Amino acid sequence: MHELVSRGGMSRRTVLATGLAVGAVAALGTVSPAAAAPAAGAEQGPAADWFARPARSVRPRFRWWWPDGLVDPDEIAREIDQIADAGFGGVEIAGVHHSIKDKSVLDTDHHGWGSRPWLDGVEAALRRAARRGLTVDLTLGPSWPVAVPGVGPDDEAATQELAYGRASLVGGATYRGPVPSPAHAPASGVTRQRLLAVQAARVAPANSTRKETGLDLSTVRDLTETVADDVLTWTAPADGDWVLISYWQRGSGQQPESGPHTAPAAYVVDHFSPAGTAAVTGHWDDMLTRDLRLLLKAAGGSFFEDSVELETDGPTWTTRLPDAFREHTGRELLPYLPALVLDKGNQVFAFEAQLTRQIRHDFWETVSGLFNRHHLGALRDWAHSLDMTLRAQPYGLQTDAIASAALLDIPEGESLGFKNLDDFRCLAGGRDMAGRTVLSCEAGAYNGSAYSTTWDRFLRTMGGAYAAGVNQTVVHGFSYATAPQVSWPGFAAFSPYNGAPGYGESWGPRQPTWNHVEDISGYLGRLHQVLQSGRARADVAVFRQTGYTATGIGASWFTSTGIPLGWTHQFLSGPLLDLPGATVSDGRLAPDGPAYKALFVEGDFFYGSTPTLALADARKLLGLARQGLPMVLLGAFDQALTPGVPAGGESAQLQGVINELLALPHVTRITDKTAVGDALTGLGVSPDVRYATASTLLNAHRATAEADFYYLCNGKHAETVKPPVAAIDHDVTLRRTRGRKSVPYLLDAWTGEAVRLARYTEDGDDVTVRVTLQPGETMIVALGRPGLFGDRDGDRPHALASDADTVLFTERGLTVRAGAAGTYTTRLSQGRTVTTTLPAVPAPIVPSRWQLDVDDWTPGSTPTRTEHVRHTVTLDALAPWSRIPELADSAGIGRYRTTVTLPENWTSSYGAVLELGQVSDTCRVTVNGTRVPPVDRLHPVVDVGRHLRGGDNIIEVEVATPLINRLRVAQPAVFGTTARQDHGLVGPVRLVPYVQKVVA
Repeated sequence: MHELVSRGGMSRRTVLATGLAVGAVAALGTVSPAAAAPAAGAEQGPAADWFARPARSVRPRFRWWWPDGLVDPDEIAREIDQIADAGFGGVEIAGVHHSIKDKSVLDTDHHGWGSRPWLDGVEAALRRAARRGLTVDLTLGPSWPVAVPGVGPDDEAATQELAYGRASLVGGATYRGPVPSPAHAPASGVTRQRLLAVQAARVAPANSTRKETGLDLSTVRDLTETVADDVLTWTAPADGDWVLISYWQRGSGQQPESGPHTAPAAYVVDHFSPAGTAAVTGHWDDMLTRDLRLLLKAAGGSFFEDSVELETDGPTWTTRLPDAFREHTGRELLPYLPALVLDKGNQVFAFEAQLTRQIRHDFWETVSGLFNRHHLGALRDWAHSLDMTLRAQPYGLQTDAIASAALLDIPEGESLGFKNLDDFRCLAGGRDMAGRTVLSCEAGAYNGSAYSTTWDRFLRTMGGAYAAGVNQTVVHGFSYATAPQVSWPGFAAFSPYNGAPGYGESWGPRQPTWNHVEDISGYLGRLHQVLQSGRARADVAVFRQTGYTATGIGASWFTSTGIPLGWTHQFLSGPLLDLPGATVSDGRLAPDGPAYKALFVEGDFFYGSTPTLALADARKLLGLARQGLPMVLLGAFDQALTPGVPAGGESAQLQGVINELLALPHVTRITDKTAVGDALTGLGVSPDVRYATASTLLNAHRATAEADFYYLCNGKHAETVKPPVAAIDHDVTLRRTRGRKSVPYLLDAWTGEAVRLARYTEDGDDVTVRVTLQPGETMIVALGRPGLFGDRDGDRPHALASDADTVLFTERGLTVRAGAAGTYTTRLSQGRTVTTTLPAVPAPIVPSRWQLDVDDWTPGSTPTRTEHVRHTVTLDALAPWSRIPELADSAGIGRYRTTVTLPENWTSSYGAVLELGQVSDTCRVTVNGTRVPPVDRLHPVVDVGRHLRGGDNIIEVEVATPLINRLRVAQPAVFGTTARQDHGLVGPVRLVPYVQKVVA
């Protein structure tokens, strides 16, 4: 039997400055060999210290919402201190105030975004952050999308749209009159619109759909030159019905969300032209004082851009689009314009289906190039000139976000807008192929969950995201303390939102759980520390013809079947194959980066799963395959099409290249997605993480010069997936890439402990352990040299199998532990078998009575003042506060106290784990006056053995709740429709004794 590695019930020993505390712990039934600890007083090695105390630079950050410039520098400094004291690593200053309906109270004329008070606030933040070691990021404009004052809606630098007008004609009829005007009036403030072209086209019913009018491309005629004084005269040919289409370029008139934020008003900039970007950088260059420039340089933060949510009636446009299209495709854009017309996001016209798809692909590929070159690339270079970086969410349009991620210093996704984990894997592919380190996530924005969000929910959401490549968390969010006309507990950027609870949460001292949040920030920081180390490794690269993300579209076999079997994958698009790292060595693509073992290609999901490849991309794939990269192609690629409109002879050339590709011995084409796994096996490709049957286990692999780090999470591919995830308990085989002398360690991200596993098996490069995880629970296994984490167990034998509950290393040696008396057999790695007899163990204890002291938080005399009401309740049975009459509408901090009695003959051979059962939201445990290390929020079982004694023992559990139950009655107009929630210690709570003995 392989070692039972359980994050549930593992040790919670305190990490001391001089080393790891003495003792070892475990859970009953499924116990972690990670419960082993180094000998008493052992010095931690550099790796242990690196893990236990993660640097500020890798700790989670907050999105910090300001009511623009209506801020006080002293309060800003105070909030920086609050965030630093809570163990977080940085902030992103964002002007967001959706909750304030009457914007006049914000005094935008004097206190808008970019005003003198706003700049004073930024300077105060930078100065205090420098003292506290925090990073400060700045959004490029107020709210989103990017906008700056000084850009008018009619300006060249403002975002543009292509509006259309239409008129229908029967064959032989004459149109005489004004050019058809746009179907929709321009947005408020837009006063100019320029006629780009007028066309006529014959209706082709065979090309029509339920929503689109079919047209015949061969009949498209340019009538622009016939327009005189805005009047058009044209007679339709007699053969069929015709349509006249006019095209108008104009500003979209879009302003940043929930404005105004500035005086004069800011308008969203053109994201595809140098003029739009120059408006942004020029405004910042004028706004930044010398002192601010120096502070920014010292801070080393990022400029940030949120997702690109451009709102236009027609397709997004920019002046140079026709020229760019010609340069990119070698064809004129004008004849294809009908296929691009939009009406409130819906297509209006269509040519033959395949041709329409190809036209739209070419259009968005052109737009993508403009966006990446003139917007993201230019902003990144400008940020570098200020010694800052660019972090951005490069999605929201039908552009190649995978390629964009490779351009950015820090690409970012989001837990709200991303529909499943493959959306993160798209950005991770760009990051890793470009040799960058960080993939950030806007985390924890739940619709309608203000003041009812629990950290448990947050951690469950992020567990899977980390497995998909995320390694930096920007928590959504932290609101500035106050603003005019707000209610208790203070200003919240998104609540109320349309009169109801808004998006995300306003964390901070206004929340009772803030008293415990250092446990959360430490846990996340340790995860980030590991997941930003070395290089990410992924088993397979999935080639994507169209690099969209935030779509929820994954990779057929890998998403549904491969991941449950341990496979990992990332997505690549064509531009990534031009990067310097896109080489093959020893059968690995990007060997110094993600080191993909194979490349997988299937039909383009965004265009009806059509088997397409651009000729240039097909040639790149052929080159990689000739270098020895295994490939699997799923679908009719022996009849592949170009994704865009083919040039003369291009289709034949493409087929010739694919024929060469398919003729190579390590390239396999299959027609059934169920054959993908067998095809990879036939090519000699296997995953780094393996298990026998499908599981909800997710994994991520990072490789450093000294160790392989495996992050494991019992999660799900998307938060909406049903049924709920169940607990898992099975063997997991991990591959060693840093030498066969590597031994496994368990890294506890909650406590900072790194301990050598005591039970596992080896087979060549493989190490097999037992993994037991509750839903959402995570663990980190490191495979490194003996002593890497300061332990002294490197030369000791380990157990291959045992019928004891747990085998672990303690300061005395290899130890077995069980929750019942008996004789247990342990087979050691040296080849001998040891039998151990353990004495009787006391039965589990269920405390019969609790005293509960509650600090009930209620509104004070001002929006930022909280009053505290004390309640004391004696409980003969645990229940949520909502079912305790005195506490039904309470929120705050509860301290539960009970006494358990242990036999007087209790010795150091005995111990116990405390099972808390259901507890919401955060909690801390104290035993006989000593606080034990942080509790795993997703499996609240802690070893308290070293703190127990014979006789009476006092156990205290401190629980902090969200504010929602109090706000339901304090602000019923906003929160009254929210159901009363069950918070507090619900249990069942059990103290489960064990006994242990040294075997070697």
